[in-house]
Amino acid sequence: MLARDEVQRIFESAFPEATSLPIIEEVTDSGVIVRYPIDSRHERPGGTVSGPTMMMLADTAAYAAILSRIGSVLLAVTTSLHIDFLRRPAMTDLLAEGTILKLGRQLAVVEVAIRSDGSSEMVAKAQATYSLPRS
Repeated sequence: MLARDEVQRIFESAFPEATSLPIIEEVTDSGVIVRYPIDSRHERPGGTVSGPTMMMLADTAAYAAILSRIGSVLLAVTTSLHIDFLRRPAMTDLLAEGTILKLGRQLAVVEVAIRSDGSSEMVAKAQATYSLPRS
């Protein structure tokens, strides 16, 4: 299992042109916790965080959870992502907890719970499946 700083460095080196990167808050026994800073670029009409922003965060948390276990295997790719939007998030940082459900030789499945910072209620719940490159 990689340390939090190691996972953060993977994102920084793999996506050098990104204007904002997720912050790996913690690597846990079951996955990761990722923070995503929210600002006006992520707002949709109605004063809430856009769905595409939450989908990106779900996919990012799943990727981070997998990389925390297999290392810098950047060719792991999303094969499916399902998300349910549960309630309106506040315009504040989002926290995503990615929990690895399966880490096999060819596929990884991660469940992601997204919350607004400071709230215990989920605003979205996702499940992502990744195809892992053959070693």
